[in-house]
Amino acid sequence: MTHTMNPNLLLAIPLLPLGAAILAGLFGRLIGRTLASVVTIAGVAGALLLSLQVLRQLMFEGAPVYNDTVYTWLVTDGIRMQVGFLVDRLTVLMMVVVTFVSLCVHVYTIGYMHDDAGYQRFFSYISLFTFAMLMLVMANNFMQLFFGWEAVGVVSYLLIGFWYTRPTAIFANMKAFLVNRVGDFGFVLGIAGVVYFTGSLDYTDAFAAAPAIASKTLVLLPGHTWSAITVICICLFIGAMGKSAQMPLHVWLPDSMEGPTPISALIHAATMVTAGIFMVARMSPLFELSETALSTVLVIGATTALFMGFLGIVSNDIKRVVAYSTLSQLGYMTVALGVSAYSVAIFHLMTHAFFKALLFLAAGAVIIAMHHEQDMRKMGGLRHRMPVTYWTSLIGALALIGTPFFSGFYSKDALIEAVSESHRAGAGYAYVCVLLGVFITALYTFRMIFMTFHGKERLDHHAQDHFHDVGWDMKAPLVALAIPSLLIGFFTIQPVLFGNYFGSAIQVAEHNDVVAEIGHHFEGPVAFALHGPLGAPFWLALSGVVCAWLFFLRNPSWAAAVQSRLTGLHTLLVNKYYFDWFNENVLARASRGLGTLLWKAGDQAVIDGTLVNGSAAAVNWFAGIARRIQTGYLYSYALWMVVGLAVLLGWFLLKAH
Repeated sequence: MTHTMNPNLLLAIPLLPLGAAILAGLFGRLIGRTLASVVTIAGVAGALLLSLQVLRQLMFEGAPVYNDTVYTWLVTDGIRMQVGFLVDRLTVLMMVVVTFVSLCVHVYTIGYMHDDAGYQRFFSYISLFTFAMLMLVMANNFMQLFFGWEAVGVVSYLLIGFWYTRPTAIFANMKAFLVNRVGDFGFVLGIAGVVYFTGSLDYTDAFAAAPAIASKTLVLLPGHTWSAITVICICLFIGAMGKSAQMPLHVWLPDSMEGPTPISALIHAATMVTAGIFMVARMSPLFELSETALSTVLVIGATTALFMGFLGIVSNDIKRVVAYSTLSQLGYMTVALGVSAYSVAIFHLMTHAFFKALLFLAAGAVIIAMHHEQDMRKMGGLRHRMPVTYWTSLIGALALIGTPFFSGFYSKDALIEAVSESHRAGAGYAYVCVLLGVFITALYTFRMIFMTFHGKERLDHHAQDHFHDVGWDMKAPLVALAIPSLLIGFFTIQPVLFGNYFGSAIQVAEHNDVVAEIGHHFEGPVAFALHGPLGAPFWLALSGVVCAWLFFLRNPSWAAAVQSRLTGLHTLLVNKYYFDWFNENVLARASRGLGTLLWKAGDQAVIDGTLVNGSAAAVNWFAGIARRIQTGYLYSYALWMVVGLAVLLGWFLLKAH
């Protein structure tokens, strides 16, 4: 029996977290800390349960895809700006991932933020963030997509700068805001391009018109024409580069670790940073028509995947190591998009959301236990003091490096195989990057595990005196995330990648379908995992773990010796390839210089000096002349009348001749 989806049920999914956010934010002092947390947790839990209900209807009850308008906000020049939902299997997968991770983060926050004065405000923000992300993924039009896109940006700004008395937090949230404005400028241009050629903001109209747009051209520079679909897709991808932190718009994400750890898990593992990946997958009908745009996506993703991983090796801040890992893994997802393996990108997005949120929350547990110490060089030997955190962290780490049978193995190996099957320009370079990235990922991940949990304790006296393991309000979310980190890949690889789970939600041209090529050799999740040790990724990951053990646990002096021999490379990595230096000392100074020039030459000289002060001086001069004429004497007025009459008479005589 087929059941159609209830629009009121769909509307309740984003509105529950929104209502909870309003209650906790505006009335937090009245309802108190406990009720603020209960209300927001209940709101997100309700959204998760309803999302699971929608998933059941789509998968097991044969419910059709829902695509309808909730209400029309504005109509201008024939363009309808509406709030509407497109709920298909791609949407509902994102809904379940977002609400599940958000629920875990909400529960974890009870313990993490227990002593913080901004307790209710924090719960309000994270609940509001969940609402914004749900509006983004459920949108059926570009207007609502852009609303959700900007809303997650605004709330992330508030969360990164949550401790607003810290100058570093204010600098970090401003940096995130400005970098995302660069990406969003491209995103708006892409949306404008769609509206220009279709006259509509609806996805359905844009996708239907995509073949027609592919035949059109745009003149961006005199004498140079560009494919319209390529320009639109690249502009849209620039937006994704900002949100999903792809080079060179990646610089905001590591600094965003200044915010409390729960938002690192929420924003930088499962939600905001994956919005760009989701958006490109949703726009697959457009991207499939531009090889140039897809090659651009591929090369940028591959570069990010490899070179951001290197930075994780030299970082000593436990949260920043996980942040650089997020950058690298987002690069992997972008690579999958670039080879038209959209389903693999979303599959890796899903598995990554669980094990990366787990690693962030585990890092937060360590930080709280260590009384807010984040330097791994001052840790060590914590596995005996924090057994639950250690074992869940180990599960997350094994999933991250792609250990057979763990969730990350299924998504990462499928991704690497998809790249190897692709013949797109840049695929060879991308394949080398993602393979080397496997070794780098294992190296920095187990460097973190060994330095934090193994070896001798390096706790200072302050940490020794104040050390305390976290409670079950923080441990329970770790266990809840560890289960899908271990199992979700095994149970979902068949339907999601090779069972046509996405249906028409993702469109791939037949000659680009690398996932179908992989599917010809797929014999089930067990055989896929058993085949793992026969491939290069397995041995590269194992080599990375062994190197981490040798250099950072067995003989730390080796790491110091390598660092002393490669001081130039180490300096380059510690300075993060000098992106921040370039942005702050070249771009920022050039911008300030241009602003000063425009201020002095334009504002002061032209506007103030010529237009404002100049016009005032001219009026003053004319008034001085007029005062001399307006004497009040009759003979003076008679004289001017005679002069005027003589001028008019002379003019008429000249015209007559």
